[in-house]
Amino acid sequence: MDRFGVKILGCGSAKPTLRHLPSAQVVDFRGYLFLVDCGEGTQRSLLKWQVSQSKIGHIFLSHLHADHCLGLVGLISTLGLGQRQGEIVIHAEPDFERVFGPQFEYFCPELSMEVRFEPHTTAYSTVIFENDKLLVRTIPLRHRVPTTGFIFEEKPRPRHLIVQRAQELGIPVAYFNAIKAGADWEMPGGRVIPNAEITTAPAPPRKYAYISDTIYSEAVLSLISGVDLLYHEATYLDCDRDKAYQRGHSTALQAATIALKAGAKKLVIGHFSSRFHQPESEQMLLDEARSVFPDTVLANEGLDLEL
Repeated sequence: MDRFGVKILGCGSAKPTLRHLPSAQVVDFRGYLFLVDCGEGTQRSLLKWQVSQSKIGHIFLSHLHADHCLGLVGLISTLGLGQRQGEIVIHAEPDFERVFGPQFEYFCPELSMEVRFEPHTTAYSTVIFENDKLLVRTIPLRHRVPTTGFIFEEKPRPRHLIVQRAQELGIPVAYFNAIKAGADWEMPGGRVIPNAEITTAPAPPRKYAYISDTIYSEAVLSLISGVDLLYHEATYLDCDRDKAYQRGHSTALQAATIALKAGAKKLVIGHFSSRFHQPESEQMLLDEARSVFPDTVLANEGLDLEL
């Protein structure tokens, strides 16, 4: 099956630590790379983990907090120094262009490529990217500033043709695509061969959801139902639930509850508070999440997750 994976580049929260970098990750869909958030140090992580910057054509930014976007100007500047061609599209809420547009003009005045902002609303879910194989929707979240998550949805594949059976029935090659799309075959005498007799079902489409900074909200459930992989912030332990709410964040237990109620297949938690600066303290977050949703893993820089 064609690759659909996620590489974690940063999974810390706002206050820097020696253990983690701020939020950033790359979604790899069949060789096309999509950058999700761009905290400080993102371009160094791309180099360290040998991610091809030249293949990144779209950048998705969840919100205007420093730990999710301050690496953007440096990355664009570096791409310009490397004489990157083509277009970079930045998907973000409208204020991003007001904030970063002047910085690009000042620090990156003679770019070799076009940088284009594609604003989207944070009030409701909307499709912000689509090609023939993939679409990306926003997930409205509840944080201290306008914030969205993102869901990457593979489009349904065509059915698999049983070539030997098609040849036995004398189906012309020119009609194969119609059969794969679900058409039946009518024999010269009028007998109809049902599609199910000459094709097999494709693998189900895969979905990845990225839930950035947010308080616990079941409003996301209808959008992420049945996802193969869910990334959900888990800044705090549940004993600090009140603090998490005040600061617009979630706990590990709450992230696991969302995964359970959404019917997710796997959960990865991240955006760790700086208080969890040792592996032993992060294990507390993992244990808490696994008490509700056993198939949970901790984010970590360099972690590869395959759907």
